[in-house]
Amino acid sequence: MTNIWDSLGPEVDDVDEEAFLLFSQAIPSQNLGFVDHAATLLELTIRDRDLEIRQSPTVLASNRDGGTTGAVVWKITPLVAAWLASSLNLIFRSGILNSDSTILELGCGISGIIGLAVAPYIKTYVLTDQDYVMKLLKQNISENQHEKPSSKGRKSAAKSKKSAPSSTKGSSNIIAQPLDWETDEITPSLTGSNSEQSFDLVLACDCIYNDALINPLVQTCVSACKLRRSDSLGKQPALCVVAQQLRSAEVFESWLREFYRHFRVWRVPDEELNDGLKSNSGFVVHIGVLR
Repeated sequence: MTNIWDSLGPEVDDVDEEAFLLFSQAIPSQNLGFVDHAATLLELTIRDRDLEIRQSPTVLASNRDGGTTGAVVWKITPLVAAWLASSLNLIFRSGILNSDSTILELGCGISGIIGLAVAPYIKTYVLTDQDYVMKLLKQNISENQHEKPSSKGRKSAAKSKKSAPSSTKGSSNIIAQPLDWETDEITPSLTGSNSEQSFDLVLACDCIYNDALINPLVQTCVSACKLRRSDSLGKQPALCVVAQQLRSAEVFESWLREFYRHFRVWRVPDEELNDGLKSNSGFVVHIGVLR
């Protein structure tokens, strides 16, 4: 078991400098970052497992109040799924995640890809987003519950040479429920279990693109991580993992400034990431622990 803080290296201590360093990289053009905004069905391979993910271009193109971005899959999602589901991932390697862990994902969208990839190796994975994604999200979970060995010739969205943790569970330990960052309260009931009162890890993947949502998102992260402080089992502090595409320096800096007010922050270094997430990829992963 390794010390995660040794693997993470120096803590972020200057918001302006962190934003400057990241946006000084040679960021490739990702357009908005969709995998394929026009497809109703995506075939993806995550860690040698084939997934068929249904999405809704119609909802994406609609004028629905409250946003539509959760209706399709974004490029960073399968990359984070492959990274987090690896046994060599620093969070599993350090023992923070294990077969008894519970993860909360915020803003998961319709796919459930990260939950499908990681759930077999932990106790419970809770997927949350607005109510409009729930029908397709639950359908995608149901249709991809059973292991599908990778088919030769299928295009892979995120392959990795790193191995996965030992799997002891099926995808029946995935919970999907609506959560609105602006209106809903975070309580222990969100774990979906009477025996679990808090989360080991809170994940937000590609949720930062709109200034108006920065404060609600960060406050939701704070509230979810604070559940651990009142957990009578006295477990280690919850980690907050935020993965995002680098689109707007101004929006990123606004997020980091607010996140930094509440969390100690580390950027995950290249040696701890899969190739698709490293420097100059246009993506970045940060880890936070409540101050």
